[in-house]
Amino acid sequence: MGMDPCMLCMSQRFVYLGIAFTSLLATLHNPIFGGHKRYAGVITLLALAGLSLAIRQLYLQNLPADQVPACGPSFSYMVEAFPLTEVLVTMIKGSGSCAEVQWTFLGISIPGWSLVMFTLLGLNNFRLMLARTKILLV
Repeated sequence: MGMDPCMLCMSQRFVYLGIAFTSLLATLHNPIFGGHKRYAGVITLLALAGLSLAIRQLYLQNLPADQVPACGPSFSYMVEAFPLTEVLVTMIKGSGSCAEVQWTFLGISIPGWSLVMFTLLGLNNFRLMLARTKILLV
């Protein structure tokens, strides 16, 4: 749609990729005897991280215009010009571009939908983490 993602959007995308990679690994590994609980725990922690990033972006979007932080450089420029630790800290803090609402669906912005998805992913995997395993003895 021609939109440039802000730093917090990029951070949330990395969390989604972490969840997808962990889910793929769990599917390929197909753990038994409670191993699924470890994978569900990792995904729950990733979902909590994504949830906090989405909340931070929603907070920035709801700030009054005079309190919005200044916009920073683009992600590609930062990766080329700054050390990795500084890029990561800036991604988590966000900038003025994170306060823009570029797109909505049913009146909810992109970080709002991320908040919904991270909540659903976190709750489902927390449920899986607490589920009892049935051991079949043949």
